[in-house]
Amino acid sequence: MKRVAFMFPGQGSQAVGMGKEFHDEYPMVKELFQKANDVLGKDIRGIMFDGPAEALTETENAQPSLLLTSIAIHKLLQQENVEPVMTVGHSLGEYSALVAAGALTVEDALPLVAVRGKLMEDAFPKGQGTMAAVLGLNEKEISEALQEITEEVVDLANLNCPGQIVISGSKEGIEKAAALLKDKGAKRVLPLNVSGPFHSRLMKPANEEFAAYLDKTPIQDATIPVYANVSAEAVTSSVEIKDLLLKQLYSPVRFEESINQMINEGIDAFVEVGNGKVLSGLLRKIDKKVPAFAVQDIKSMQEFISWYREDS
Repeated sequence: MKRVAFMFPGQGSQAVGMGKEFHDEYPMVKELFQKANDVLGKDIRGIMFDGPAEALTETENAQPSLLLTSIAIHKLLQQENVEPVMTVGHSLGEYSALVAAGALTVEDALPLVAVRGKLMEDAFPKGQGTMAAVLGLNEKEISEALQEITEEVVDLANLNCPGQIVISGSKEGIEKAAALLKDKGAKRVLPLNVSGPFHSRLMKPANEEFAAYLDKTPIQDATIPVYANVSAEAVTSSVEIKDLLLKQLYSPVRFEESINQMINEGIDAFVEVGNGKVLSGLLRKIDKKVPAFAVQDIKSMQEFISWYREDS
């Protein structure tokens, strides 16, 4: 049997209409989406299918919507006897990775990520925090430059792939960092369309309240390794999972390191499970040789399943 790793996308991969094709074709997915509406006490399905985009982009809607789409596809793959040997998620995607690994149920994960989204949104005054992608400098070069900014908070947020690192902080801090990093040789510093300074120290106010919600959420040991954003190491222990989820809110996402560790474990292919192709694009920049699939509609799912069954 082929050894595949599942990757689950995070915020920014949402789009109006996501998941609708699966919902209309498969009764199991329709049932799952109805359950999500009931659990969340809102018409999340309507926001996903009809928008408006502004409503879907709100963190407390985007996070459960992305998780729901990923888990619907994961369940369809399970029905086809496709099972990953390990999982990883990007930021929010870590919750989908934990559901796929049996550590969280979808019924518990949906309200948890909705609360997480709201707390992240409220942790810092709206419009005063942001993020930016830095192209062309490495982690050490960016870290050293950021140490020169003392009057504002700017942190490393996402270590995505060679030459692409995201920084996060106050709006003024990001503006100062952008000018400084261009002087230090960055090819570009691109502002991201996000509503807050995620994965920075400015998210710490959300942590205490989130810890209370997380404590009430049942978490089991994972049945397969989940590569944690904070450590880039494989975890299965429920205690460790909970601790790392708390740190994840204000710590960098170490995606490139996680992928390299997983490649070292011997993977035949990585499969992005959910909306969009962001992570499979990053994977190609980390290692062009490893096959990557992005399963986001019925056609791409059938193509991946055909590959998976070849000679196995």
